[in-house]
Amino acid sequence: MATNRAALAVSIALVLLGSVSAGFYDDYKIIWGAQNVVPNDATREVKLIMTENIGASFATKDPYLYGAFSVKYKLVSGNSAGTVTAFYLHSDDTMQDEIDFEFLGNSTGEPYLMHTNLFANGKGGRESQFFLWFDPTADFHNYTIVWNQKQVIWLVDDVPVRVHRNIHPSVYPRTKPMYVHGTLFEASSWATRGGAVPIDWTEAPFQVNYKDFNYQSCKVNNRNTIPCRQNVKSNPWEQPEFQELSTYQKQQLRNVRAKYMTYDYCSDRVRYPTAPMECSANAMAWAL
Repeated sequence: MATNRAALAVSIALVLLGSVSAGFYDDYKIIWGAQNVVPNDATREVKLIMTENIGASFATKDPYLYGAFSVKYKLVSGNSAGTVTAFYLHSDDTMQDEIDFEFLGNSTGEPYLMHTNLFANGKGGRESQFFLWFDPTADFHNYTIVWNQKQVIWLVDDVPVRVHRNIHPSVYPRTKPMYVHGTLFEASSWATRGGAVPIDWTEAPFQVNYKDFNYQSCKVNNRNTIPCRQNVKSNPWEQPEFQELSTYQKQQLRNVRAKYMTYDYCSDRVRYPTAPMECSANAMAWAL
């Protein structure tokens, strides 16, 4: 077991060797709430703050087509009901491609809910949700998206929590380059217990800290995606260990799903009387 765990950590580290340069504003632009974005280049951190007036959002200046994207962050502590912290890829068009990590705030003492989703050509509705098995406000934890031509993998502290296979262009982001975003925003209408617990502004300002951005990915220049779609086998994120989960990773993923998953769209027969086309392929990704 220890050998498998070490091998997994090494393989993830290999993908994440590439990292952004030292200056935050060399790589990122402010989307909104500039007054609430506080970078610290010395520690490779950026703090996002939300007041009653506005939250904060930033994104990479450059888009990417496929890669491994990782960041560490420490979530809003205390009563964070109605807040959402997000780390996601987005194509920034009206028919967007998108891959999400979103963390839905809670009342004091309740666990955070981790919300994952995927959009392809504007079509979403591919949500899976989990309770975290640690306190994400006490320390930094690592969140990773591996996106290649075979599948998307969501990982938390190198543990795979979800896989989405590429079986059809209508349900997989394939061709649109995406920007990396970090956001803290207010979502009282839906974030905590479906909107039953609104934000308490007496707890403001709310704060989340991101650090150690690590990406190894294919940057798209002048909208030319051809270099990112050809000769892909040489790219670290397309290597065999990210095309298929190992037996140990499958066991990890099955354990997370059994103990911590609270919702999966593939099991929702109210929304989907017939399971969407990719669900059987996704399930095969963690079958032993």
